[in-house]
Amino acid sequence: MSPRDFEYGIKKDVRNNAIVREIDQARQRELWRSMGVWMFFVAVVLFSAWQHFELLRHGYRVERMQQERRAEEEIRRHLQLEIETLRSPKRIERLAMEKLHLIVPGRDEAIVIERAVASPPAGKSVVASR
Repeated sequence: MSPRDFEYGIKKDVRNNAIVREIDQARQRELWRSMGVWMFFVAVVLFSAWQHFELLRHGYRVERMQQERRAEEEIRRHLQLEIETLRSPKRIERLAMEKLHLIVPGRDEAIVIERAVASPPAGKSVVASR
C-alpha cells in the first residue's frame, strides 16, 4: 500500500464558507422561459381534456334524453291507441246495450234535432266614446 491509497481514506476538512455563488441571469431567464412554455403547454392540454370530457358528458346526456323521449313516445302511442279504442262507436253502442239496457230506435221512433245556427255577430258598434 502506497501513501496515495491512504490519501483517499483520510477525510479532508474543506471549508467553502467564503465562496458565494453568483446567480447566472441568462440561465435564470432561460429557466423561467422554459417554465412558462411548459405551463402554457400543460394549460392547453388540460383545457382540451376538459372540453373533451364535457363533450362526452353532453353526449351521454343527449343519448339519455333521446331514450327518455323514445319511451315517452311509446307511452303516448299506447295511450292514443287506448283513447281511440275507448271512443269507438261500436264499443259505446255495445256498452249502452249491455250495461244501460238501451235499444236501437226504429226509423219512425227517432227524432232528428237540428243544430241551431248562431246568428252572425253585429256590425261594428260604438259602446262608449269620449
